[in-house]
Amino acid sequence: CSRSMLRHSWKSLFTGRLLLLTNTLSCGGLLAAGDSLQQEWHRRKQPESQYQLGRTGRMFAVGCSLGPLMHYWYLWLDSAFPARGVRSLRTVLKKVLIDQLVASPGMGAWYFLGIGTLEGQSLQESWDELKEKFWELYKVTPIPGSPLSLLDPAGFIQLPLPPFQADWCLWPAAQILNFLFVPPTYRVVYVNVVTLGWDTYLSYLKHRVSPTPRPRCRPRERLAHPAVLIPVFQPRSA
Repeated sequence: CSRSMLRHSWKSLFTGRLLLLTNTLSCGGLLAAGDSLQQEWHRRKQPESQYQLGRTGRMFAVGCSLGPLMHYWYLWLDSAFPARGVRSLRTVLKKVLIDQLVASPGMGAWYFLGIGTLEGQSLQESWDELKEKFWELYKVTPIPGSPLSLLDPAGFIQLPLPPFQADWCLWPAAQILNFLFVPPTYRVVYVNVVTLGWDTYLSYLKHRVSPTPRPRCRPRERLAHPAVLIPVFQPRSA
């Protein structure tokens, strides 16, 4: 009896209006969990640092704001490109490409601007940070050194990650499985579970202190034509 009640209550979370609530809270909860993992890892490397509960709360709030976006995005994607099973692989690949080109950068921008706003940054400051870190988030670049670690520029934080640091190396494969085999009602929760490690990386990337750029030396001025410098001696005044 208890199992049937549990099964019924579990199914009710993924039907009707409760599905939107489930997707929203799962986004917020797992983004906060990713931040907690990152802070705990940082504390192991730097025991003098303290856990920042407010930071985790901000991650939860922004995650909850992302939940409805993901909910309605996947509803639209499934209705515009209905596909299920291996036979519809071509349509699935179209959905993955659209998701990567539209949703991925859009939600990445929402994340940085949202967290920056809650941290008290101006819109310009949040935009500048997004421009600085977005390509690192989105590009495909092998991480130097260990394939399962990432060091910040100062060498302080070591974070377990997949062998690549960016969006295009993780999400296409995950989304192919999502669109092929996962029922639509569980799509957002599946993405949120996959993103637990990704959320840890997002927290690291957002709160990483960028190194102070060194002042660049001015390049030596080049002569338009090669010439020989001849010292000029001025007569001493009497």
